[in-house]
Amino acid sequence: MNSERSFIVSVPTRRLANELSDLDDVTVIVWDLLSDPPRDRIDLVVPSYLDGPAPLARLAGVRTQLVQSQSIGYDQVATYLPTGHVFANAASVHEASTAELAVAMMLAAQRGLADFVRASDEGRWAPAWRPSLADRAVVLVGYGGVGAAIEARLAPFEVTVERVARTARHDERGVVHGVDELPTLLVRADVVVVAVPLTEETTHLVNEAFLAAMPDGALLVNVARGRVADTDAILRHARARRLRFALDVTDPEPLPPGHELFSLPNVLITPHVGGATNAMAPRMVALLREQIERLRRGDEPKNVVLRT
Repeated sequence: MNSERSFIVSVPTRRLANELSDLDDVTVIVWDLLSDPPRDRIDLVVPSYLDGPAPLARLAGVRTQLVQSQSIGYDQVATYLPTGHVFANAASVHEASTAELAVAMMLAAQRGLADFVRASDEGRWAPAWRPSLADRAVVLVGYGGVGAAIEARLAPFEVTVERVARTARHDERGVVHGVDELPTLLVRADVVVVAVPLTEETTHLVNEAFLAAMPDGALLVNVARGRVADTDAILRHARARRLRFALDVTDPEPLPPGHELFSLPNVLITPHVGGATNAMAPRMVALLREQIERLRRGDEPKNVVLRT
């Protein structure tokens, strides 16, 4: 008769459970937080990737060492996570894929790929001159893991990158501007990429004043969170064809069927798929294995962003 192993991990899918099944002295159970807790102690809890923060409320009364998210963002987690828990985000899992999408959206928007696809669907040959990405000025708003990954992928494209973070600093690459410098930086930007976390400070950071400061024809790419941008302000500038937009995130989200943003030819929409690639699973498994080892040794886990 097998006795239960001492360290208990819950994961939301059988597939993820199978990836951890070889760990010695670890019991892995499948629980997606959409039902009552299967026990009152789970050392490491992994919520579902797609269900949002509300299911975290089911951790009331459950003793945990760590709640390990599968997302980088953790907005609204504090609203639902009961007291007594430590919450870590999934830094290191999604940065590469999100940066890939950001660069892909820049290229698609600059080179008019959506227009060419529409023409192809209609059986039309429709050549056109489009702006390059080469030699453009890119303002990168948000310089955490995703921002740094975007910058690295832009290096071969012969662009000028201005980096912006909450506070100004210098690093080995030079100046990182403070967010208070945005009015000066935006006026000379060809492309603005937003990759900030959603906080009280960054909610509607991209507002009417922000967009009005951008030059005619500039492109805004948002791979952050929908509420970082004011949708009404985006619509005003998109309707006027003054600016172009490439949005992986929207407010509201999901964008309702028939929403005006879908119909505007200068707006490219993707359905919040920055991290939705086959790079996620192996990186998530690697992070979980490291967290399990850290917790079992009594070490501090990685990526802790919240303690309730």
